[in-house]
Amino acid sequence: MLLKIPEDRIGVLIGKHGEVKKRIEDSTHCRINIVDNTIEITGDAIGVLNARDIVKAIGRGFSPKNAFKLLKEGTELIIISLANETKNSRKRLFGRVIGRSGKIRKTLEMRTNTSISVYGKTVSIIGSHEDAGLARDAVEMLVNGRSHGYVFKMLKNRKMKRKLDDLSRV
Repeated sequence: MLLKIPEDRIGVLIGKHGEVKKRIEDSTHCRINIVDNTIEITGDAIGVLNARDIVKAIGRGFSPKNAFKLLKEGTELIIISLANETKNSRKRLFGRVIGRSGKIRKTLEMRTNTSISVYGKTVSIIGSHEDAGLARDAVEMLVNGRSHGYVFKMLKNRKMKRKLDDLSRV
């Protein structure tokens, strides 16, 4: 499998003394070959898919620590592209997701139990299927102009509903 990541993320993918690359290879039983910013991953199907997700996450701005969360069963990577927006529009939308000093992003991460990265022309999310979906909904609402208060209230209501649903199953 071939994929590309931004050149400025290659160093993060390789890691100090090749540690990150080796850890990906060891944990997925794959081989990773890097030429310029093209990554070739070879191995068995499941391992290749897991390695691909980790490499994509690192390429989308996540730290290796957060990218390796994708090895946990039921954890997924969601990438929301804002490539169709103008540069100024994208900057404003990213500002709505990040907030002053990263406060909005940190609040979203805390309330959805996810990791969020704003990098290049994308907003990316790592979390369980349910949590990542909730974070995606919140980010899309912010990008589409909903107020922060509305989005945080929605997150609180969905979290309460989830707790009630969990209690009713017991």
